[in-house]
Amino acid sequence: MANFNVPKKEEVSVNNQQIFDSLKKTIGFVPNLYATIAYSDTALGNYLQFQNAKTSLSKKEKEVINLIVSQLNNCRYCLSAHTAIGKMNGFTDEQILELRQGYFSSNEKYDALVKLSKAITLNKGKVDNTVLDNFFKAGYTKGNLVDVIVSIGDKVIMNYLHNLTQVEIDFPLAKDVSLQ
Repeated sequence: MANFNVPKKEEVSVNNQQIFDSLKKTIGFVPNLYATIAYSDTALGNYLQFQNAKTSLSKKEKEVINLIVSQLNNCRYCLSAHTAIGKMNGFTDEQILELRQGYFSSNEKYDALVKLSKAITLNKGKVDNTVLDNFFKAGYTKGNLVDVIVSIGDKVIMNYLHNLTQVEIDFPLAKDVSLQ
């Protein structure tokens, strides 16, 4: 396996240096996985534009997706990051563990979303009609469905990047949990 160090600001392109500065101002630091994307002169800017694009999904709904997809792809970095972000968005530790296991007991809408996201990820976009029907019955639209797929794609990019590079996790480590 190739050895991937986290690039420092002076080791990346001028454009990426500016993005590093912006990230430091916005979130207080440059997460190691974002810095790793900066090995490419263009990917970090492209990715951040993609990640921050408008969506019909709320921040909490995006975290539902981020947590289950990262669990399924066994990405310890993203699980750790999104456990912290999930808490910032109002999820409890117990709720986060439920989401990572593929269900949500206290909200029918989030339960339908996590089950659909799990099915899409596991089955490469082919899901049982019952799962899809439950998603729509919970109040989601076809537009929401498209945004769920885009959000899954976003998370897969980061999961694969970390799974291949294994850069140091710079968030509190998420607990191990197994799927139900």
